[in-house]
Amino acid sequence: MAMNHLVVVGAGSWGTALAMAALRSAAFFSSSADQPPAPHVTLLARDAAQAAAMQAQRENARYLSGIALPAALNVSADIAVLQDASLVLLVTPFAGLREWFERLGSLGHAAPVLWAAKGMDAQSGEMAHELAARLLPGRACGVVSGPSFASEVARGLPCALTVASSSEALQQLGSQWLHGSTLRVYRSADVIGVEVGGAVKNVIAIATGMCDGLNLGLNARAALITRGLAEMSRFAVALGAKPETLAGLTGLGDLILTATGDLSRNRRYGLEFARDGHAHGGFLAEGARCARAVQHRAAAIGIEMPITACVADIVEGRLSPPAAAQQLLARAARAE
Repeated sequence: MAMNHLVVVGAGSWGTALAMAALRSAAFFSSSADQPPAPHVTLLARDAAQAAAMQAQRENARYLSGIALPAALNVSADIAVLQDASLVLLVTPFAGLREWFERLGSLGHAAPVLWAAKGMDAQSGEMAHELAARLLPGRACGVVSGPSFASEVARGLPCALTVASSSEALQQLGSQWLHGSTLRVYRSADVIGVEVGGAVKNVIAIATGMCDGLNLGLNARAALITRGLAEMSRFAVALGAKPETLAGLTGLGDLILTATGDLSRNRRYGLEFARDGHAHGGFLAEGARCARAVQHRAAAIGIEMPITACVADIVEGRLSPPAAAQQLLARAARAE
């Protein structure tokens, strides 16, 4: 697979940050003899007015105010740019993946596809790679994940991510596009482990935010994160993941960041819900969108996920955060 034209779909904070990182990586690899000349990056926005403003002002004022866009980054709202992409990177909310898989499937051009969305389909309980297998059959596909806040990546601060795919060639291509002087990229074939980690860590981050919002203390936070990791791991392994994946960047690493970092939308959702009974601004975090889907799928294969079930019940109005804390503490003693 050639490294030539990357199209990043989604001009939010994370899509913009990854497009910027890809350009840094292209410069980092420019001296390598096996790379074709002049790789270029296009950021594809849904909103034509936003794309025009970003292209003219060289800034994503809506999502990354004050951070200058690289001069080489092309911003467009024209879907035709996908026709000559050598790689498509979907950076949309999880709920938007189905639409983009269908759209890409209708194009004659069959570039490999990576996505950076984290979650599970709220209706079917499918993970992204399962949706892709149905909607993009035969296409080389994979996922980019790991502990990362967009504003830090956009500013060029150090970060590590994982590119996972059953295609070794796509793993390599994704790594070439993103691995650079400040962004370290690891390759993996464990797509299930990487996707389960990305979905479930958001749910546990909401629970951790609620724990902190209730002022239950640092001991309780540590216990909740640890037991959340246990839920995540047994669920992933039951679905076919490798245990070591959940101890890596896309499991433990992403869980720590999302559960404790103040830039985390899922943590903030939990904090505000515990304090005020709702999230300010009415936003619904990804973990809240997929909590019940995770719990249902786990139950279907006989995996118990009490923290996830509590978060789903809270989001759906069946349980309050204080009652959930008491419910978890009342569980019988057991072997770890």
